Amino acid sequence: MTTPDQSMTQEMRDAQGRVLVFDSGMGGLTVAREICQMAPALKVDYAADTGFFPYGDKSDEALRARLPDVAEALVREAQPDVFVIACNTASTLALDEVRARLDIPVVGTVPAIKPAASLTRTGVIGLLATPGTIRRAYTAKLIEDFASEITVILHGSVELVRLAEAFAAGEAYDGGGFTAALAPIFDAKDGGDVDTIVLACTHFPLVRAQLAAAAPDGVTFIDSGAAIARQTLRVLEGAAPQPRTGEAGGRLYITDEGGDHGRLVKVCGRFGFDRVCPPVLLPAKR
Repeated sequence: MTTPDQSMTQEMRDAQGRVLVFDSGMGGLTVAREICQMAPALKVDYAADTGFFPYGDKSDEALRARLPDVAEALVREAQPDVFVIACNTASTLALDEVRARLDIPVVGTVPAIKPAASLTRTGVIGLLATPGTIRRAYTAKLIEDFASEITVILHGSVELVRLAEAFAAGEAYDGGGFTAALAPIFDAKDGGDVDTIVLACTHFPLVRAQLAAAAPDGVTFIDSGAAIARQTLRVLEGAAPQPRTGEAGGRLYITDEGGDHGRLVKVCGRFGFDRVCPPVLLPAKR
């Protein structure tokens, strides 16, 4: 006898259509991996906004101006049925603007604050993100809505994004950087009671094991990757995917030319996105 959960899992595995997963760099690969594992029949492509990487240290104004344009250009080129913004910074800032620009469903990424608040036993959680996500009003609203009864210690790190990319590419890296990234959380008032840390940047699950090794025993790390994948498949089912050519997934899109993208191409290839397409360039604004 098939249980409802098993039935849903089979439906997910059999899902059809094309999905484009988008991030500023390679962090969104952790979300793409979850989608591919849940629905192996899907055609999944990946796009990195190499022309504006990293997002975590860009101004709100610059990102709001760019994100709808780059999303529109990528969707026009890749022709997906669903566009997934696998980036907390972009989603917490401009998700509505991107949805208004595109004529296909858009799935965003938000920090896993709600499940972390339910999981904690001590009532103290950490939120490890980029500075951009930390300062967003969207993040503050999530804390107000779902974690108002507990203590949330926030820390934003751009350096951990770079460290995660170096690790994923198999390059030399400073292992002490993981301890340094966590120190502001554990050294804060009540930091010794933290038992759950939200990885609120899609880059950070790339180094989950390294962060766990650098943390005290008993600390749980969670992210929203699996939840995003499930939501993508729900949206895809309701979107009635359009017939496409027989072209397989695994395409990689970038948004600039002439740069050194060897690291990105290498890591994306490891995740199955090994068909590098011509750069998708934005027209110069007057």
